[in-house]
Amino acid sequence: MASPALRGMLGSCRLLFLLHRGSSSSSSTRGGTGSGSLTKQAEANAATDWKKKLTPEQFYVTRQKGTEPPFSGIYLNNTESGIYCCVCCSAPLFSSEKKFNSGTGWPSFSEAYGTCGRDESNANIMRRPDNSLGSTRTEVVCKQCDAHLGHVFDDGPPPSGQRFCINSVSLNFRPGSGQ
Repeated sequence: MASPALRGMLGSCRLLFLLHRGSSSSSSTRGGTGSGSLTKQAEANAATDWKKKLTPEQFYVTRQKGTEPPFSGIYLNNTESGIYCCVCCSAPLFSSEKKFNSGTGWPSFSEAYGTCGRDESNANIMRRPDNSLGSTRTEVVCKQCDAHLGHVFDDGPPPSGQRFCINSVSLNFRPGSGQ
């Protein structure tokens, strides 16, 4: 069961989605007047909710697509068995069984939790194109709450060949079996 604060944030996110969805369909039918300000208000409310729940660094990375400094994250050298979950919504994201030392300065994983081969439909991550630094990369976000997690690259170990380069600050670690 989600906490009242989390339910409030999820409610704000749902409202934001509905308002955004409504503004795109209603702008063509009603001329678009007024819906933009409601969307901006919902965005502001959602940001305020996230700021209450997260540390400033967590907010910067997960909600503003920031990056923690390399070699600074608390999970970089973690070797315990368990599951890495989203710091925002607690969705399981990565298993310790798929974690490896890439030498890049961020925790690295060869695949997302719930992945079967190349099928990520049961995983709690989504991939998005990211052209923010002038080159094309692939951003990784939480499928449940849209938190920015990091990026994925095609230079990982076999068999997947992938390296999910994830910010520690976007994760919480839940000790256990890792499965």
